[in-house]
Amino acid sequence: MDAQSYNAALADLRGVRDEIKKARAALAKLEADRNKRITQLALSDKAKAERIAPAAGMSVADVVALVPALAPAGLAAADSTPPQTLPHPSSTPQALNNPDPQPSRAAAAASTKPPAPVAVPTPPDTAAPAAVQERPSLPGIPEGPAGSDWFTHTPGLASTRPNFTQQARSTVFLDTTTGVLVHRDQTHHLDLGAASAAEILTAVFDTLPQGVERIYITAGDPWHRDADRYPYLRDAVAAWLSAPIPGWRTDTGRGRDRMAGHFVHARNPVGRYQRDNSEQHVEIRSVGEWFDLDGDSPHTVRDAFVLLWQALRRHWDDAVIMGSPSQTGRDLWTRTIPHRGQHAEGFPVLSPELRGLLHATAGQGRNELLTPPRVPEQLPQLVEYDRTFAYAKHTWKSPVGTPRRITGHTFAAWSQKEQMRALYGCGHWQVRVTVPDGWDHVGLLPAPAPGDRAWHYPAAPGTTFTTWAGGPEIHTALTNPIQPWKIEILDGILWEDGRPLDDWAKKLKETWTNLSAQAHFQGDAQQARAAHLASRAVRSILLYGIGSFAQRPRMVTGTTPRTLERDVPPDGEIIGFDDELITWQKPTGFARDPNAHPEWAAAIWSAARAALLTQRHRDDDTYAGALHTPPGTVVAFRTDALYLTQPHTWPYHHQPGDYLLRGRLTGPVPAPTSEEELLALRDAGRAHLTAEQEA
Repeated sequence: MDAQSYNAALADLRGVRDEIKKARAALAKLEADRNKRITQLALSDKAKAERIAPAAGMSVADVVALVPALAPAGLAAADSTPPQTLPHPSSTPQALNNPDPQPSRAAAAASTKPPAPVAVPTPPDTAAPAAVQERPSLPGIPEGPAGSDWFTHTPGLASTRPNFTQQARSTVFLDTTTGVLVHRDQTHHLDLGAASAAEILTAVFDTLPQGVERIYITAGDPWHRDADRYPYLRDAVAAWLSAPIPGWRTDTGRGRDRMAGHFVHARNPVGRYQRDNSEQHVEIRSVGEWFDLDGDSPHTVRDAFVLLWQALRRHWDDAVIMGSPSQTGRDLWTRTIPHRGQHAEGFPVLSPELRGLLHATAGQGRNELLTPPRVPEQLPQLVEYDRTFAYAKHTWKSPVGTPRRITGHTFAAWSQKEQMRALYGCGHWQVRVTVPDGWDHVGLLPAPAPGDRAWHYPAAPGTTFTTWAGGPEIHTALTNPIQPWKIEILDGILWEDGRPLDDWAKKLKETWTNLSAQAHFQGDAQQARAAHLASRAVRSILLYGIGSFAQRPRMVTGTTPRTLERDVPPDGEIIGFDDELITWQKPTGFARDPNAHPEWAAAIWSAARAALLTQRHRDDDTYAGALHTPPGTVVAFRTDALYLTQPHTWPYHHQPGDYLLRGRLTGPVPAPTSEEELLALRDAGRAHLTAEQEA
C-alpha cells in the first residue's frame, strides 16, 4: 500500500469512526425504548421473563435485573435453611423460632424503632442454593501469602501537614452571555464574539494585561455552543477546549501544582493554558463546580467567594480558595493533621492493591429509579426529601492503622459480641446476600449491575448475589425494621477506628452554619444570596473533598495534530476531533498521591447509603428513611435525596443529615421512567413548593 492509498484508507476509517459514534447514540435511545416497553409488558398477568427475553434479544437474567418481579420461580427460590440466629437478651425462644407473619412485618415498617440484631452471617462453607450459584463479578482478595501482601502501606507515602502556604491566584468572574467581567471591585464589558476559548483569553488579557490566572465562567456555558454538531456533549466540550489558540498552548503544570492538561467534563470542564515562550498560566473553569446558579450576576458570585474566604479564615489562618472544591477541601484537611500525638507523622497510604480493590468495589451515592410495576403508573404525589449536608454527619469515625484481613471462617468463629463490634467498626466486607421470602420493599445492598460498572439494589425475594459493602450497610441489612436479610461473610478488611477527618469536618460544619445564618438574617438581598451560595460552596468542599480521597485512576488528556495521527498513544481513547486536532485521553493508573485514602471515602459513602434507608433521631426518639415508608411508595434514590409518593413528618432541625422537604407535586403524576423525566419532575416540584411557601 503506497502513501496515498494509506492516507485515503485513514480518511475512510475516520468516517467509520464518526458513523460509529452516531450509531452508539442511536443505540442508546433504542435501548431506553426497549427497556420502557419491557417494563410495560411486565404489567401483564401473562408476563414471563422466559417469553420476553428472546423477544427483546436479552438474557433472562438481564430482563429480571430490569424487572425483578419477573424472576422465574426456579431462580427466585431462596435457601430453605434459615440464617443462623443469636438470641437478643430480651428475646424469647418463640420469638426467635417463629418468623413474623405479614401483618406484623408491615407494622414493624411503620414503627419508629428497629428490632435488635437477630441474624448474623453463616459460615462461608454453607452452600448457596444451587439454582442461584453465580460467578462473582467483583474482584476479591487472593488466598495465601499473595493476599496477605496486600495488607500493608505503600512505603514512603503518607499524608503529612504541609510546611508551605498556598499562593492565591488572581481571579475574575465572567458572564459569557452578557460579556460582563468582574475583577475585584471593577466591572468591565467585553466583546466575546462567539465566546471561543481564544476569544475569551484575548478579550480578558486585552482588558487586564497585568495578568489573570483563573477565569470563572458564571453563565453562558460557551463550551456547549456547538453541541448540535456532535453526537455527545463531551465531544463538543473537548473540541472547544482543544481548539487552537494563537500564542497559547495546553498547560503542562508548574511548581507544586501538578494539574496539567484540560479536564474534559460535559458540564464543568477545565481548560488549562500557557502562553507560548512565557511562564504565564491561566485556567478557564465553570463556577458550577462550586454551586448551582439561578440567574446570579458575576458580582454576586464574587461576593460569595469573598464571604467563603472570610469564613474559612476564621478556622484556617492560611486558607486559600483553590480552583475546585475538591482541591480546596484536601488542602484544608492537610492543615488539620496534628503537630503532635499519634498521627503527627501523618497517615500512611494503603497498598496499591487495596486501593484498587476499594476503587472497584466501593460505590458512591445510591442512584436508583424505581419504575412501574414497582410503583404506580400514576403517582398520587411526588415528594422530595434531601438530607441536608449529609456527608458531614458521617465523618466522626474513619479507618486508620494497618488493616487486617478477616476471612469468613475467622468471622464465623467469633462470638456474637465480637461480630457486632466488627460490623459497627470500620470495615469493608465481601458477602453473599439472600433477599428473604416475603420481602416487598426496596433493596438494601448494592450489587454489580449486569453488563456495566453501575450498581443496582436487588429486592426480589429469594435473590442471591455476591457483593462488597461497608459495615453500616451490612448492619442495616441485619437489623432493619422489617425483616433481617441473610448475610454470609466471605472475606473482609477491618481497620482500627479513628478520627482523621473529625477536626476538618467540624470546622467546615461551623463555617456552613455561620454562612447559612448570614443568608437567613442578612437584610441585603444580594448579600443574603451571596451568603447562601457561599454555604453551598462549603458543602461542595466537604462533598468533593471526600470524593477526592478515593483517588480514582488518573486520566491524562492530550491533543495530536491530525497530520500526525500515528502519534496518538496506543492506549489512548479518542474523545474528540476536528479538522486540525485529535483529542485523546488515556489512563495512567494510580499516582503516588500522599493524600489517597479511598478507605475514608468508602466508609462515608456506606454510612450515607445506610442512612437513606434508616436513620435514628435520638432527641426525637424516632426514625426516618426509606424503610420507614410503606412498600411501593419509594420512587427514587438520588445520592442524598429520597423521592416518595407521600409526605412524612420526619424531624428537621437544620442539622447535617436531617431530611429537608425540598419539593412536592400534587397528583396524579406520571411515574418517571428515566433520569431526565425524574429531574424535570424534581424541578417542577421544587418550584411548586416554593410557590406554596411564598403564598
